[in-house]
Amino acid sequence: MAEFAVWAPRPDRVRLDVDGTLYPMNRADDGWWRTDVEARPDARYGFVLDDDPKVLPDPRSPRQPDGVHDRSQLWQPAPDAWTDHDWQGRSIEGRVIYELHVGTFTPGGTFDSAIEKLDYLVDLGVDFVELMPVNAFGGTHGWGYDGVLWYAVHEPYGGPDGLVRLINACHQRCLGVLIDAVFNHLGPSGNYLSRFGPYLSSGSNPWGESINISDADADEVRRYIIDCALRWMRDFHTDGLRLDAVHALVDTTAIHILEELAAETDALAEQLGRPLSLIAESDLNDPRLITPRDRGGYGMTAQWDDDIHHAIHAAVAGERQGYYVDFGSLETLAQTLKHGYFHAGMYSSFRHRRHGRPLDTASIPATRLLAYTLTHDQVGNRAVGDRPSQNLSFGQLAVKAALALGSPYTGMLFMGEEWGSSSPFQFFSSHPEPELARATTEGRKREFAEHGWDADEIPDPQDPATFERSKLNWDEIDDGEHGWLRQTYRQLIALRHNEPDLADPWLDPMRVDFDEDARWIVMHRGSLAVACNLGTEAVEVPVTGEVVLAWGEPKVDAKATRLTGHSFAILRTVKSPSTAKLPVDN
Repeated sequence: MAEFAVWAPRPDRVRLDVDGTLYPMNRADDGWWRTDVEARPDARYGFVLDDDPKVLPDPRSPRQPDGVHDRSQLWQPAPDAWTDHDWQGRSIEGRVIYELHVGTFTPGGTFDSAIEKLDYLVDLGVDFVELMPVNAFGGTHGWGYDGVLWYAVHEPYGGPDGLVRLINACHQRCLGVLIDAVFNHLGPSGNYLSRFGPYLSSGSNPWGESINISDADADEVRRYIIDCALRWMRDFHTDGLRLDAVHALVDTTAIHILEELAAETDALAEQLGRPLSLIAESDLNDPRLITPRDRGGYGMTAQWDDDIHHAIHAAVAGERQGYYVDFGSLETLAQTLKHGYFHAGMYSSFRHRRHGRPLDTASIPATRLLAYTLTHDQVGNRAVGDRPSQNLSFGQLAVKAALALGSPYTGMLFMGEEWGSSSPFQFFSSHPEPELARATTEGRKREFAEHGWDADEIPDPQDPATFERSKLNWDEIDDGEHGWLRQTYRQLIALRHNEPDLADPWLDPMRVDFDEDARWIVMHRGSLAVACNLGTEAVEVPVTGEVVLAWGEPKVDAKATRLTGHSFAILRTVKSPSTAKLPVDN
């Protein structure tokens, strides 16, 4: 016998459909309906609400073999499916994470084809693979952020069995696995949750209706979210989650859902005997996210830090539009590298108000913030999905890498950045509903046309060619400067692993010197100095020592190091320099 249960306080009658046969269900006072039925281990099933004959998938569906509109399927991994028994896990703090999209990471676009590239990632030196959302969403391909059945694994990637194989393969290679989980909204295709109960609130966010986590009857919705998060870590052996846009989780209760989730994650980690990490994506610059719970924070392990990205990108690339408006100077870059946030209670020109709060660098290590030069957002949300590698020189890409990976922060790469991939990463979707497909295409073109773009230049998200263009071209990874850049990334990551001074997680000992006019900046990390020339002309940087790693051909004498345009050098210093024009306060 198998027990079937569903929380459905809205309908007056719920029936269970198992392989085409209907069974009555019994309602409890808490809105849960249950029944026990003889069923095959892989039975197809769903729920029929009131007098509507449509069979709806289970909100907690373990598998959707025919897509998000059809019946769910019972699923458990085979008894011998898991082979990662020796994996002890690790925290993400201070490590290097590799963000990838399963559908475009390889030509095959599946979990199994991703396994074929894991040895490459091991050689690169990364510690974690972070998968963009793999929950079930409408259509065959998309970014995954419009998921509607959060418990199920997207079937075209290989379904739950394929994910098990990928995680086994990662753990066998000592690669941790993180899942990108979206709990702030539901996608438009296959969203039936409101038929069952009050999953949505009266509020909204940029992606649609908000999730009900603090209105009436929110307790079961909160449980739905937390149980889903724990399922990825417990049942699928993942090492943690990246939580999408947590600033869109509007919670007015005394115990924020992130704090509740962090507490339950820590309890699960103790039960499993291995570390589990929660990474929040937030644009609030609020240190409470990563402050321990016993000090009044939420207890997240780490947080994406867009200020670091913006400061590096604007300084190197020269972009100033939109949210880059307050960034671009080396002073801003130095302040951000030194203090974690740039907007820390100061005025934000982009937001037209004060933003953020200072980070207590004496008690919160830099490893609780993620530094990166690229993410899926920072490429795919551009009008044509162009990467920095399509606009910058390889020297500029190398400088960006040295600033991010040479910093004290936890590092993150987006797939292909390490070789300067020539492939764009564009916004793509495959909504099967004609009206939704048309609205997505027109909305994308209209959005960027309002910002001055020619609508005809905006890739059609629904065109399969947009998806195909976004796949990585693995044939170029050793070509010329692509190969040189990849080796530089590999060496930068190795230095993080092998040099204790680069592994120091604290910001206070780090000194940052720069010269705004000459366009050089130096991060002093103990005995190591990460010196970068962001300008096009050669400069004399007042730091000297033994060259450990460089892009370009630095020339070192007793007083200074000469860096060619768009280059960097990491030096084991002879003595600390003291001639910089504008040091950043310690």
